[in-house]
Amino acid sequence: MSFPFARPKKTDGPRASFGRLLHYLFENKPAMVVIIVLSVLGAGASLAQPLLVNQVITAVQGGRTLSTLVWLLVGLVIVAGLLNGVQHFLLQRAGEGVVLSTRRKLIARILNLPISEFDTRRTGDLVSRVGSDTTLLRAVLTQGLIESIGGSLTFIGAIVAMAVIDPVLLVIVVVIVLVAIVVVGGLSRRIRIASKRAQEKVGDLTAAVERGIGAVRTIRAAGATEREVREVDGHATEAYRRGLDIAKMSAFAVPVASIVMQVAFIAVLGVGGAQVAAGTITIATLITFILLLFMMIMPLGQAMGAAVAVAQALGALGRIEEILHLPTEDQDDLAVRVAAAVPSDDAITFEHVSFRYTAPAQASGPDGATDRPGGTDRPVDATAVDDVVLHDVSFRVPRGSRVALVGPSGAGKSTTLALIERFYDPTDGVIRLGGVDVRGLDRADLRAQIGYVEQDAPVLAGTIRANLLLGSPDATEQDCVRVLEAVNLGEVLHRDPRGLDAQVGEDGVMLSGGERQRLAIARALLAAPPILLLDESTSSLDGVNEQKMRLAIDAVAEDRTLLVIAHRLSTVVDSDVIVVLEHGRVVGVGTHSELVESTPLYRDLAKHQLLV
Repeated sequence: MSFPFARPKKTDGPRASFGRLLHYLFENKPAMVVIIVLSVLGAGASLAQPLLVNQVITAVQGGRTLSTLVWLLVGLVIVAGLLNGVQHFLLQRAGEGVVLSTRRKLIARILNLPISEFDTRRTGDLVSRVGSDTTLLRAVLTQGLIESIGGSLTFIGAIVAMAVIDPVLLVIVVVIVLVAIVVVGGLSRRIRIASKRAQEKVGDLTAAVERGIGAVRTIRAAGATEREVREVDGHATEAYRRGLDIAKMSAFAVPVASIVMQVAFIAVLGVGGAQVAAGTITIATLITFILLLFMMIMPLGQAMGAAVAVAQALGALGRIEEILHLPTEDQDDLAVRVAAAVPSDDAITFEHVSFRYTAPAQASGPDGATDRPGGTDRPVDATAVDDVVLHDVSFRVPRGSRVALVGPSGAGKSTTLALIERFYDPTDGVIRLGGVDVRGLDRADLRAQIGYVEQDAPVLAGTIRANLLLGSPDATEQDCVRVLEAVNLGEVLHRDPRGLDAQVGEDGVMLSGGERQRLAIARALLAAPPILLLDESTSSLDGVNEQKMRLAIDAVAEDRTLLVIAHRLSTVVDSDVIVVLEHGRVVGVGTHSELVESTPLYRDLAKHQLLV
């Protein structure tokens, strides 16, 4: 379940600049240097060809031998082709490398984000940033940006040669080219904005598909398949429309190079032909100029294609940078004020702990009763009780004891466990582990001491073995079998000939609810931590398996500390201490018999469950 007290989702990420884009593209500098050198050499080989053609035509007109010139021209053409082939391969490889590097950064950052970020962000949108957004960075390399570096030399060299040959023809060409540059430059910014919007719509579509697939059984059972199809189709249509906006602008920009080529060619041919007729220039000079014109227009076309690709990539880069600029879970830990350690025999201590929302959102807390409708961000009123999930909570969990948290839905029980795990930090007060403020402990070290079984008992897609080894990668096969049998789950090993390597399906769909819960508990038991946090750990079990599970937990609880949440009081009546929560406040602490006498809420709960 999501928490409503997460920081708000940012809709406008950091503005992506061309400099930041180059930072991504030039991460592998040696490879890019080689590519640029090849591009320059290719430009030189290309520029030399028109000059050799001029020599060949002149030689033919003078009746001289052509063997040397022809072979030199053929050699230049072959060299230029080979250089282009090698450069193309290196560009493709560099493009794939940029995508891989960016995806690695995104994956590492996403999986280390604070839990509050996942409360307000859609999974599908995050997946879209790792998938489709990063591929647009590759397009920048493969659609002419780096080639345009060598192409710019060809462009400049061609202009210089054309100026030497015929300045008048050059002026005609430059005027036509400037018009094209102005047109493409005006479109680039619009393409960039449209590209970002299109990628956002792709993220919406991915999120909608992920939602539909994840809840496919619920949707079908509710007879809502067609409505869901229409909703996802709506997102697909919006993504299509945004993509069409880009296509329209690109369709206008891309042909500009072709149009420039044709107009310039016709103008040069017309004016140059008149000059040849008048005897001002020779045929060889006109042909050389036309070849140089092609040499100039080709890199111009590359540059225009690169401008379109860069505009699209900058839109995607803004979304990528937004995630990469988010702080990780432990990034601000050094700025946290940590309470001094105190001597203590308690495993866990809550000292006047309060917790309130930092950013109301359209989500619900782990206890289900903390929805904030509307989802508008607003400052929190520190005096408003409605904004408080936990209020001045204090209790002790002695080392080696079994302590239960009970109370109605929305009382703050699951939030209490989330604070112990440091998924969130308290607004006020201190939570101690062995007398040490948990905010002063490394999160990995803290969590290594705690086994946590969540309320929904999530099972990961993959094998039974992979699920068990998630927190204990070095456990042996015998250890895995032992913990499965301890939670009465040994029969799943005989259900499939693959045993521990049997697939459990997406979200453990091939297991029953009770089996998923027991597998989650087995995973926690395998790690053998000194502290176990169990959130409704037997809620999906029938009476027989619940009793067996209680015996298994009793066996593993020796020399360990257990903090258990339960709605069924029958599972916790024999706890050493029971803490009763209501509306985020502690209203009673004691044993079952003590609370029946002293705490009206607990007495009512016990009566409804026929325990008194």
